[in-house]
Amino acid sequence: MQEPGAGARASAPVPPKPATTTQPSSSGATSPNLSGAPTKEGGSKLTVGPNIKLKGVEITDCDTLVVEGTVEATMDSRVMHITEHGAFQGSAEIDYAEIHGEFNGDLTVREKLVIYSTGRVSGNIRYGKVIIQEGGQLRGDIQFRAANDAKVLPPTRTNLLTAA
Repeated sequence: MQEPGAGARASAPVPPKPATTTQPSSSGATSPNLSGAPTKEGGSKLTVGPNIKLKGVEITDCDTLVVEGTVEATMDSRVMHITEHGAFQGSAEIDYAEIHGEFNGDLTVREKLVIYSTGRVSGNIRYGKVIIQEGGQLRGDIQFRAANDAKVLPPTRTNLLTAA
């Protein structure tokens, strides 16, 4: 007869894997959240579903906009997530943008712009940080926007030459 525990091997506890935040895509699959956009539990969220067209509106006070259909609007918000079949046309000033689909217009991203392999972004683009996966497209007037660009100071005058 074998004693209890005989033959059993003690093993060190396995540490848990680090958590990875994922975002749903229009196909129901998930992909990593590369923007690092903080998720706010209970925050306001607007989802424009597939086959829905939202046209001629101004979107404000919305923490997260998820575009699965088509949106033509002006927006000032925190997070925009455009799914693979989603499209946004217009003007947006946001903190974080995750683009799997299409954006066309004026886009100012104060923090981070992430364009996934299926994403296409065109227009006047301003960003704090940018990540573009292989296959992602970015075209138009593209400029880095430093965090303190909101306050543009006039150049200072200095007298480098003095008369003798």
